[in-house]
Amino acid sequence: MNERTKGLLALGGGVAVLGLLSLAALLLSRPGPETLQGEADATKVDVAAKVAGRLATIDVKEGDAVEKGALVATIESPEIRAKLDQAEAARAGAVAQRDKADRGAREEEIRAAKSQWDRAKHAAELAETTFGRLERLARDGVVPAQRRDEAEAQWKTSRDAAEAARAVYDMAVAGARSEDRSTAAAMVSRATGAVDEVRAFLDETKVVSPAAGEVYRRNAEPGEVVPAGFPIVTLVDLTDVWVTFQVREDRLARLKMGATVPARFPALGGAEVPLTVTFVAPQGDFATWRATSAQGGFDLKTFEVRARPAKPLPGLRPGMSAVVTWPR
Repeated sequence: MNERTKGLLALGGGVAVLGLLSLAALLLSRPGPETLQGEADATKVDVAAKVAGRLATIDVKEGDAVEKGALVATIESPEIRAKLDQAEAARAGAVAQRDKADRGAREEEIRAAKSQWDRAKHAAELAETTFGRLERLARDGVVPAQRRDEAEAQWKTSRDAAEAARAVYDMAVAGARSEDRSTAAAMVSRATGAVDEVRAFLDETKVVSPAAGEVYRRNAEPGEVVPAGFPIVTLVDLTDVWVTFQVREDRLARLKMGATVPARFPALGGAEVPLTVTFVAPQGDFATWRATSAQGGFDLKTFEVRARPAKPLPGLRPGMSAVVTWPR
């Protein structure tokens, strides 16, 4: 090989190396794909009781699937049972008063009033007869006028007493007034409402699940005293799962409401799953980059974006990562 051939080969090799370097520089200068990472989340439900008391039992454990209406826990509350006894006793007393008002006086009281009326009536009849005789004798001058006046007063007094006894008898027969019966009935309704209210609180000592889900955490254990509204158990609804992204505002144009985003879940094998954007925060949150006056830029705010799978994705759980990749 002569010197000229060697020179040509060297020149060709240099050109090839230069071309490879140029190609590598061109590839490196191209921006890589843009990656956005999100996290799966789901609806969480705190199961709590409306009443306070000591936790007697918890009928579920973490990881259990719970149906809506299933028994989750029971609470001991002697105070509520005592209030129920008081309310039922008060209702029994109100019912007795109502029955008394509806039935009126007892049969014995009616007979006694009738007897008093009969006796007063007979006394009035006798006084009237006596007055008639004395009046005729007084006209004939046999008895003084004073005796006649006394007989007349006795007759009128007896007549008034008979009328009063008749009124007592009529009242005993008629029973209580309509107003008294209405009042007694209202007292029964009030007492019944109090019983129903306490029974409702007693039913709340059996804590049931308000929704279907999987037990995520037990926040209390049997024997502990829990206040009203304390979350005894936390459920996760795995049928209502979405992915939350924290998106810089210069990327929001690709994540508008209703947009479809292809995402990969590393925990599920990395296959692409289409997600539909269902929520874009109406207001930005923290800044992801703070500009300086020397740079002449501006802060880029972050917006929360939520996207849901187009169809249920088996195995998707809260906390799993979702990765979205876009070409620049």
